[in-house]
Amino acid sequence: MASGAVESAATRAMSVEAKTLTAVVTRLRRALRTSIRTDYPWESLPMAQVELLLALDEHGSVRVGELATLLRLAPNTVSGLVQVLVENGLVTRVPDASDRRVAVVALTAAGHLKLDDWARAHEQRIGNALDRLAPDDRVTVRAALPALARLVDHLATPDLEAAGGDGPTI
Repeated sequence: MASGAVESAATRAMSVEAKTLTAVVTRLRRALRTSIRTDYPWESLPMAQVELLLALDEHGSVRVGELATLLRLAPNTVSGLVQVLVENGLVTRVPDASDRRVAVVALTAAGHLKLDDWARAHEQRIGNALDRLAPDDRVTVRAALPALARLVDHLATPDLEAAGGDGPTI
């Protein structure tokens, strides 16, 4: 019985921690999104388009279906996003050389520049906010970055055993 009480307390503590982190991350994303539009009014790229550009920057030329899988979106949603980005000259969409029924998407030079501008604007905004923190808070944020990066990795590649699976099969 004592073991169950300890486990329950640990679960509650983790739940509070997860709830707090969720709230902070949500507020951080909202603050960035709104402050970027205020401080940098030229930056009008919707987040879904930015995420698609970021995926292409990370993975290079990718088939539309693979891009949908990477972004965990429906293929028709990705196709619509790609179409807008093609019209704006930020990506290209060409038939796959090995299967002409499939389209491959890649960043254009303009897409790379737009993504660089977006990153610089966010870095500037976050840098300004970090500068306003107390030195101890800046040290704490810096110390938390490696753990946050690992948390992102865990979220990006869910543990199959934790999800009820038996792990990968060969």
